[in-house]
Amino acid sequence: MHQPRDPLSVPDSRVRVRGAREHNLRGVDVDIPRDALTVFTGVSGSGKSSLAFGTIYAEAQRRYFESVAPYARRLIHQIGAPKVDSITGLPPAVSLEQRRSSPGSRSSVGTVTLLSNSLRMLYSRAGTYPPGAARLDSDAFSPNTAAGACPSCHGLGRIHRTSEELLVPDPGLSIRQGAIAAWPGAWQGKNLRDVLEALGHDVDRPWRELPAKDREWILFTQEQPVVTVHPVRDADRIQRPYQGTYMSAHRYVMRTFSDSKSATLRARAEAFLADSPCPVCEGRRLRPEALAVSFAGHGIAELAAMALTGLDGVLAAAPLEDEAARVLAQDLRARLGPVVELGLGYLSLDRAAPTLSAGELQRLRLATQLRSGLFGVVYVLDEPSAGLHPADTEALLGVLDRLKEAGNTVFVVEHDLSVVRHADWLVDVGPLAGEHGGQVLYSGPPAELAGVEGSATARHLFAEPEPAGARRPVRTATGSVRLSGVDRHNLRDVHVPFPLGVFTAVTGVSGSGKSTLVGQALAREVSARLTEPDFPVRRLVEVDQKPIGRTPRSNLATYTGLFDVVRKLFTAAPEARARGWKAGRFSFNVAGGRCETCQGEGFVSVELLFLPSTYAPCPECGGARYNTETLEVRHEGLNIAEVLGLTVEAAAGFFARVPAAARSLRALEDIGLGYLRLGQPATELSGGEAQRIKLATELQRLRRDHTLYLLDEPTTGLHPADVRVLLRQLHGLVDAGHSVVVVEHDMAAVAGADWVIDLGPGGGAEGGRIVASGTPAEVAAAGVGRTAPYLARALRG
Repeated sequence: MHQPRDPLSVPDSRVRVRGAREHNLRGVDVDIPRDALTVFTGVSGSGKSSLAFGTIYAEAQRRYFESVAPYARRLIHQIGAPKVDSITGLPPAVSLEQRRSSPGSRSSVGTVTLLSNSLRMLYSRAGTYPPGAARLDSDAFSPNTAAGACPSCHGLGRIHRTSEELLVPDPGLSIRQGAIAAWPGAWQGKNLRDVLEALGHDVDRPWRELPAKDREWILFTQEQPVVTVHPVRDADRIQRPYQGTYMSAHRYVMRTFSDSKSATLRARAEAFLADSPCPVCEGRRLRPEALAVSFAGHGIAELAAMALTGLDGVLAAAPLEDEAARVLAQDLRARLGPVVELGLGYLSLDRAAPTLSAGELQRLRLATQLRSGLFGVVYVLDEPSAGLHPADTEALLGVLDRLKEAGNTVFVVEHDLSVVRHADWLVDVGPLAGEHGGQVLYSGPPAELAGVEGSATARHLFAEPEPAGARRPVRTATGSVRLSGVDRHNLRDVHVPFPLGVFTAVTGVSGSGKSTLVGQALAREVSARLTEPDFPVRRLVEVDQKPIGRTPRSNLATYTGLFDVVRKLFTAAPEARARGWKAGRFSFNVAGGRCETCQGEGFVSVELLFLPSTYAPCPECGGARYNTETLEVRHEGLNIAEVLGLTVEAAAGFFARVPAAARSLRALEDIGLGYLRLGQPATELSGGEAQRIKLATELQRLRRDHTLYLLDEPTTGLHPADVRVLLRQLHGLVDAGHSVVVVEHDMAAVAGADWVIDLGPGGGAEGGRIVASGTPAEVAAAGVGRTAPYLARALRG
């Protein structure tokens, strides 16, 4: 490893890692300065996150938990001890990751940042109350408390209602024919029909011919009468009379929607409900007495719905004669400042957290940390530039510098070269991904990385500008899809043609309307017209960053269909044929071949006295997921658990003579995912990895029909070397006669596009219109908007 002179004169001012072996790390030794901004770089899967998060942060957390009382440890999510010999000089750590799990439905921008607390306090102490009204506690201004929530909608702002039209879509059918579509199927639905018949209702008459009074009772009664049901005797079995209880269709739907643990049943019930604003609070979520209080002429729901930049403007202009009002308003503005600075001023306090991207959530938490007053800690951040326009990345660098200047150490896992150049110290991990990575190639100041051979980061950080004329010629469009009068979210009467047969990049700052324009307006227009005989697009493929599965049982092999091929191969093995085993024997999701001790999970929950439950490898199967008999069956010398443990790259060689498997594996390799394991749980994959898996799955079944591919920030989480691999695949789709539209912030990717549509000029209410469109050179030369100067720089190399 190349190790330059340490620029820090204090000998003990470093975090010293020795023998790190987490995931693919190969006994890594590295020294990293404290009180500095250190960026961990390397290609995707090289091991940089394993070093920063899996080793350094995990060890800091382990030490913290050892100092916490046993009872308190029960309340804290714990992570296991990392595989490392020693770490010295390590301060307490704070992790700001791009969490894959979604926040609760009641969580919002205001609750994530704690800004809602400050706003509620402002209304409680400095609000203008109606004459004679009692002063309210701050809880009375929260829709998440019993004191503040509207009693009609319980603080949600919306109510779910059903109607006869929703419950009975075809009134020409009789009840026996299934007129009440909302009822459950199979025996439960038959039971309700039989109970109705026993109650004297005509179940064979068309629904529309039943008396209105009977229809109302059948659908909406809250009564639950019990009657004796005498089922019709079947020829092959005798059914005895039983006591049946009636439940109206409305009651069944509401109970299923609110109480069922089955996502499928809840989704089915929701189809029979209409969502509308609460008529009592008009969607404002609070009790009337809280809504009657104002500040600067605005109710709290009105301010919570404003963009944060607008809220800051109201506070700045408000007359603050009262001391309490002045102090509280100044504090709220001080808390708003970092959020706006990080490019999130387009958000509102009441924006639901589940609608935010992982990058937006991470930056909100980062802005909150600026006000925490902590010093002497290590902040570990996971790609904070994700989803950021280059103009917003500059503000991010200022925030990271302020954290450092406050006396903290900042560790950042990052691919954005502007962040890499800004670092005080680089730790470059590689040289490649997976088993070909896991080594620290360099640890030192950025400038000295240039001399490190084998560093993919060095090749891009110090790349020479492309010679004139080396760039691929711009393609000519073969047609277009025109959007007219788009009014959605912050888009206002947008008219724009999307060219076909080319690579189009949609750009703009965060919140400018890019995802709304592409993922909603364009997708909806194309979907609606696919059946038109003269429409030039025959298929629409949307490749997003949503997880490929929400449980560890979902993995790369199951999503791509590769697992079906693997199980068939094992079923064909002589040992399996001799025992009469079918493909189900080799599934860890069903009883038979799986280990029943862990039920195919590979790990078990361990109950500890006075401590929270923890997970350990299954003592029966050792994490293999299958029972001993199943593991006796081998294909080419490996059992099924060993095959699932192969990387994509290794599996490509192993299955080279199996066309169905080889095609799928080749697509994954071509898109840069050769380092992933076949059985890697979906919960361990990043959003970018999930998106590339989806794209690879699509690439392996490429069709000739003109297809429009829509991708949302496909380069997120990718090293520049991996970006090149991805772009090669996407441009290959266009060369094959298809169309590609990407929402993108990476200016190198945008510079290689055929057409650019730039939105803005700002975010939220300040965005939502077309700033410029044309070839990359035309948009850069126009100099309009915030994208042009960065695109011009990228075109110059």
